[in-house]
Amino acid sequence: MEVMSAEPVVNGVDAGDPTTKKPPPAKKLAVEKIYQKKTQLEHILIRPDTYIGSVEPVKEKMWVYDEEKLVMVFKEISYVPGLYKIFDEILVNAADNKQRDPKMDCIRVDISPEKNIISIWNNGKGIPVVEHKDENMFVPTMIFGHLLTSSNYDDKEEKVTGGRNGFGAKLCNIFSTKFTVETSSKEYKKYFKQTWTGNMGKASEVKLVDYVKEDFTKVTFSPDLEKFRMQTLDEDIVSLMSRRAHDVAASTRGVNVYLNGKKLPVKNFKDYIDLYIRDKEDDLGNPVKAIHEVVNDRWEVAVAVSTEGFQQVSFVNSIATTKGGRHVDHVTDMLVKQIKDVLKKKNKGGVELKPAQIKQHLFVFINCLIVNPTFDSQTKENMTLQAKNFGSTCKLSEKFLNNVIKSGIIECLLSEAKSKAQQQLKSKFGGRKQNKLRGIPKLEDANDAGSAKSRECTLILTEGDSAKSLAVSGLGVIGRDKYGVFPLRGKLLNVREATHKQVYENAEIASVMKIINLDFKKKYDSEDELKTLRYGKIMIMTDQDQDGSHIKGLLINFIHHKWPALLRQNFLEEFITPIVKATKGSEELPFYSLPEFEDWKKDNANWYTYKIKYYKGLGTSTSKEAKEYFADMARHRVLFSADTVEKIFLAFSKKCVDQRKEWLTSWMEDTKRRRELGLSATFLYQKNTKVVTYSDFVNKELVLFSNLDNERSIPNMVDGLKPGQRKVLFTCIKRNDKREIKVAQLAGSVAEHSAYHHGEMSLMSTIINLAQNFVGSNNINLLQPIGQFGTRLQGGKDAASPRYIFTML
Repeated sequence: MEVMSAEPVVNGVDAGDPTTKKPPPAKKLAVEKIYQKKTQLEHILIRPDTYIGSVEPVKEKMWVYDEEKLVMVFKEISYVPGLYKIFDEILVNAADNKQRDPKMDCIRVDISPEKNIISIWNNGKGIPVVEHKDENMFVPTMIFGHLLTSSNYDDKEEKVTGGRNGFGAKLCNIFSTKFTVETSSKEYKKYFKQTWTGNMGKASEVKLVDYVKEDFTKVTFSPDLEKFRMQTLDEDIVSLMSRRAHDVAASTRGVNVYLNGKKLPVKNFKDYIDLYIRDKEDDLGNPVKAIHEVVNDRWEVAVAVSTEGFQQVSFVNSIATTKGGRHVDHVTDMLVKQIKDVLKKKNKGGVELKPAQIKQHLFVFINCLIVNPTFDSQTKENMTLQAKNFGSTCKLSEKFLNNVIKSGIIECLLSEAKSKAQQQLKSKFGGRKQNKLRGIPKLEDANDAGSAKSRECTLILTEGDSAKSLAVSGLGVIGRDKYGVFPLRGKLLNVREATHKQVYENAEIASVMKIINLDFKKKYDSEDELKTLRYGKIMIMTDQDQDGSHIKGLLINFIHHKWPALLRQNFLEEFITPIVKATKGSEELPFYSLPEFEDWKKDNANWYTYKIKYYKGLGTSTSKEAKEYFADMARHRVLFSADTVEKIFLAFSKKCVDQRKEWLTSWMEDTKRRRELGLSATFLYQKNTKVVTYSDFVNKELVLFSNLDNERSIPNMVDGLKPGQRKVLFTCIKRNDKREIKVAQLAGSVAEHSAYHHGEMSLMSTIINLAQNFVGSNNINLLQPIGQFGTRLQGGKDAASPRYIFTML
């Protein structure tokens, strides 16, 4: 081992050299300055944030008591958390005394900002005025003037008090220039008084008086404002302390609290809650009311609707847990689960609200007593004890939960779900008004659509591609600047009864909204909103049959349900074409409804000399005829007039089922009566029809589809068959063919022999259904299933393609 030199070397210079000047011993002294040992009292004063929180002023939104309005207000205040904490420690100690002495019924809090004096008095059992044999000092001296002394160190003993770590009241003493304790004990027949000064640095002599008649404890202190960067007790901290006095009045049952000599009007927790919700309204403008329940002797809960996100006011053993904790989670989770179940039933098909979103509408009030609670810090703002160790259970009653459901919270949540649905739809369908649209197949956009002239543009919505071809042929006459064309695939969704998901995922609605730039959040009752549309009108162009009428009705229903103001703006119109033409030489007579044609036949005995042509759909018309229609736009263009909208509800709302039955019955009786009298059936369109009201459309045209739909859907009493099934059997019997035939071929034969006017796919489906024989299909299959006609696994929907399977009688 190398032997160290006796003479030290400093910075490369021999310290033993007498010619070398010795450096100052600063570095050696710096070590003592860097590494220091402090007493716990010194440590608390140097690092107060570890014990009482920050001693710097902070700005934070807090509930405080407003002396003028006599309510709690949530506002931004500037306060020092450390000062608030030392006041709270003494206040909670006073409230804790109620657990030790059930006879205690009074707490007095006096705050004098001018004198910088705060005192808290309670008439509970006094502190034992006796000397502690182990510590050789009086008990009040020990617990108020010496650190790490407490009556709460035995964790085996179940206590529901606020004290825990043995710091509380001593911290108030340490951060006060003067701290006085007075207590009177009937048990020990003595009165005790002692004062500390200089941040608990100096204690006065104990004052004792014998033979007292009452129990009480009073703590009076003057906060060391200099340590809290303050000059006086300002309005904000006083209002916060006043709120805590109200807190204790509410959370400590059977105790009257006086603030500055005035008895607080809070008799119980319910009175206290009223201070928060008085004169408040929910999102729908209804008065906020709290649903309150005393669950048991340790739990008291109330719930109200919140308009400011999730809010909670909670107390654990009179401690204000401003950041909540597991007791708040325990109650809130029960509430959210119950509300979610109810919401799921009432908001079927709507946007599902997550538990966190439901929670945002709750204002929860909790007053509870927890056995030996734990917190995440000495400031005790967040209770961390697990629910299994609460020492009690909080089971909310069915009556309470039902009252919460009826309190208005469900309506607020449904409103939010609707708002979120609209936001989702807007994000998908809405957007800026664009001059050029891309990504919408089959759209023939008007040249002026989306421009400054968009109000003059008309979008022609057609029934299928064949009708679009007719409209495009007509554009050669009227031009493409003001007219656009878009084909609808089948029937539009009945949005009045559709779920949010159905609307959101519907491609046709998405396309129509994007083309016109419709927005679910707008009403279109102002000129500014109307200017955002790419088209000023919609022209409906469908076949003149009952299914075409239904498509018109669904479009009217769509606009009326989402934007009723547009109907008053004459936003909708229709383009009608003849359903029958009678031709004789150069004479051509168009008819726009079958009853009108029948009337003409009655009035003209030589009607049979005319060539009669029926137009099943718009695709039947030639390009030449299309140009003729559009050349005479005034004749074929029919405006919708908004007289009343009640009939639209009647035709499409689920709520109007009974009224719809009466409506159809009335129409059938009227039709029968007219037939008996030899009168023609009522019809809507004539040669000179220019305007149609929505009422007339529903009562004279849409009613024909509703009746036909019943005829197609309800089996006849005579033979138990629907019209489509009857035509299939009629054709099979007429063919009298003993050989099997493809389903696809039979469908064509039925259409040929039985005047079937609808799509052949529907007819093929009817034939397949008539042949199915799996369990749960038909009592007796009238056709033979030769091939795979489906199984009960998918209700027959797993049948093979009609061109692969055969059937016969």
